[in-house]
Amino acid sequence: MSVGLVMLVHTALDRAEQVARHWAAAGCTVVIHVDKSVPEKTHDDFVQALSDVPHLMFSKRYRCEWGTWGLVAASQTASEMMLDSFADVRHVYLASGSCLPLRPVKELIDYLAARPRTDFIESATTADVPWTVGGLDVERFTMRFPFSWKRHRYLFDKAVAVQRFVGLKRRIPKGLVPHMGSQWWCLTRQTLSAILQDPKRAAYDAYFRHVWIPDESYFQTLARLYSIQIESRSLTLSKFDFQGKPHIFYDDHLQLLRRSDCFVARKIWPKAGRLYDAFLTDEAGAMKRTEPNPGKIDRVFAKAVERRTRGRAGLYMQSRFPNEGWENGVTAAPYSVFQGFAALFENFEPWLAKSTGARVHGHLFAPDRVHFADGQNAINGALSNSAKIRNYDPKAFLTNLIWNTRGERQCFQFGPQDNQDICWEIAKDPNAQVSVITGAWAVPLFRSNKDFAEIRRTAAALQKIESEHMAILRSHYAKARVRIWTMAEFIEAPMEPLQSILDEIGQVKTGRLSEVPKMADLTGFGQFLQNLKNQGMHPYLMGDFPVEPGLSAPQKPPRKPYLVQ
Repeated sequence: MSVGLVMLVHTALDRAEQVARHWAAAGCTVVIHVDKSVPEKTHDDFVQALSDVPHLMFSKRYRCEWGTWGLVAASQTASEMMLDSFADVRHVYLASGSCLPLRPVKELIDYLAARPRTDFIESATTADVPWTVGGLDVERFTMRFPFSWKRHRYLFDKAVAVQRFVGLKRRIPKGLVPHMGSQWWCLTRQTLSAILQDPKRAAYDAYFRHVWIPDESYFQTLARLYSIQIESRSLTLSKFDFQGKPHIFYDDHLQLLRRSDCFVARKIWPKAGRLYDAFLTDEAGAMKRTEPNPGKIDRVFAKAVERRTRGRAGLYMQSRFPNEGWENGVTAAPYSVFQGFAALFENFEPWLAKSTGARVHGHLFAPDRVHFADGQNAINGALSNSAKIRNYDPKAFLTNLIWNTRGERQCFQFGPQDNQDICWEIAKDPNAQVSVITGAWAVPLFRSNKDFAEIRRTAAALQKIESEHMAILRSHYAKARVRIWTMAEFIEAPMEPLQSILDEIGQVKTGRLSEVPKMADLTGFGQFLQNLKNQGMHPYLMGDFPVEPGLSAPQKPPRKPYLVQ
């Protein structure tokens, strides 16, 4: 079996040459597309420099402006050349000129050889992706975009506004369910050839030609028609900031990239000589064999985003100047809110009450009723457990609860199933201590015996709600004491977070923890999340859970090539 590399190159051709030689020296066939904006003389010199490399070809050139059809056309043409010219290629890996192999290429070849029918392409429905900006998720498939977003931003925005006002909508081709994901995929010959030789390709191409950022949706959507087995993830490590711009890796990111265990990373700074010297090396000097795990460095990027968007306490700037929330407090006394803990730990509420001496309620904002501590129907101040009365004014309910129980610390559970109208009031309350384990709502779904299609729909809805809640808690308007862990991060070392929570409540002196609640059995949870990915959902709030060895996800039944359903 052979792996073919399709490289899209537009700048730093000297580094692209270095990486292409590295791929070829490891036995990969390489097809390179050079952006048409590169001057002809520079292009010819680049072709001449690589003329001595066997099994390396250059494809027809297209102008590849960000967000336009040219990127898809370049990928199509280069892939067709790869499949037509190299019959032994079984996987085609799409990379850019700024991509850098982090591990020996032989390990990638062996990894793909062990998975001969698996397509590695991030592919999630528009409702399940967290990275779209400006509301253009479904609309990118139902509008036309005649103007360049980069060169004609004003005209681009005006065209969108006019189409929204008039109500103009394009029709999505029958049988297609739009999916989105990373541009950088690795597809089997069977899937890729089925896409490129589809009898309806002309109609699909005509449609996607006017989709915004089609390189993130064309292959991601069509792969769902033909793939026998999709792993909804990219084998290329690529990180983006909160504005959607890709992170660039420099020399001082060397150890960070080593920790990722990924096969390939982008974007690498062309002058990061230390990175190129460290990774374009022999097998003895490369990283150890292990499953790619970009989640290991996610928290570093999360902290970087938080520092950039929130800044540091006491340093003011226009985007976060305190304009509101100067009133004399939302509530009368400190209280604690726990999200995800009761789902992850068994008997969490009685344990917390025993450990802190606080009054620990269940879900005060549950849809059915108010779950007061000890099953009470009413509490101090004649507050009823009626959900209807509570929902009439959730802010007043919370304010009265804290006022009428002042002198006794109140704790309660919260989650995406609860009434979300109270989220902003809690977030803006300096008296609130909010502790969140994101994604823990998936544990009851994982342990349920529901139909998987129903689980997927429920998970997508809950994830969307929790994602919006996390945006509120991370808002610059938030004044609460907020602590957020991904589920994967929390279960790595749960004792320290639990200890810090108890110390902060401070009702009784607990000392070091000697007794902790029992954690739910999570055997198979990583595979459960991968199953959701394989069904087109993108469960990103839980953090990174590796798939347990020896387990396999249920896949769609094989489909015959060229059959569109």
